[in-house]
Amino acid sequence: MHDDDALVKLGGRILEALPGEVASYSVEHGELTVMTGAEGILKALSFLRDDSGCRFKVLMDICGVDYPERALRFDVVYHLLSLQHNQRIRLKLQTSGEVPVPSATQIFPAAGWFEREAWDLYGIPFANHSDLRRILTDYGFEGHPLRKDFPLTGHVELRYDDEQKRVVYDPVSLTQEFRSFDFLSPWEGTVYGATDDGKTEEGS
Repeated sequence: MHDDDALVKLGGRILEALPGEVASYSVEHGELTVMTGAEGILKALSFLRDDSGCRFKVLMDICGVDYPERALRFDVVYHLLSLQHNQRIRLKLQTSGEVPVPSATQIFPAAGWFEREAWDLYGIPFANHSDLRRILTDYGFEGHPLRKDFPLTGHVELRYDDEQKRVVYDPVSLTQEFRSFDFLSPWEGTVYGATDDGKTEEGS
């Protein structure tokens, strides 16, 4: 059986087994993606881990994706691996970021750090997580740096104060007004305007 055919068959099996939890599935570029909802994510994860035709026992990653123009702004994406069947699967759900997503730590203990990372970088909350705190940024960090509306300069800057002999935080102060530059590609080169004699400045 062709790899895509096997993934289509697996997607159909999952959709049939979880009609209330799985909304749809797709196979693109040799990868199976299953769309679910926050309310059904734990049942879907349990099925994928325990079902004899799935056996996705390894949680490889949980990550966030930000689409600020959507009402349900964030995607939470789960990547699972089945060593028994040599297959991978991706689960995706959408959330506004206001209502917590159920934590998967009771099913996959490895989810703990992944969910902390999604909370730290995107501000996506997870319900019933035993230790949901920042993991990559400092505890006093303001905001969530992978959100697309997070300012490139950040809100504060960190420096060592030699007088106080400690690290301090200062509000960010820009030395000049923000400007948006429209640079040409270095492969295209610069197009110069015409001179008085009608020739370009690049040469005659």
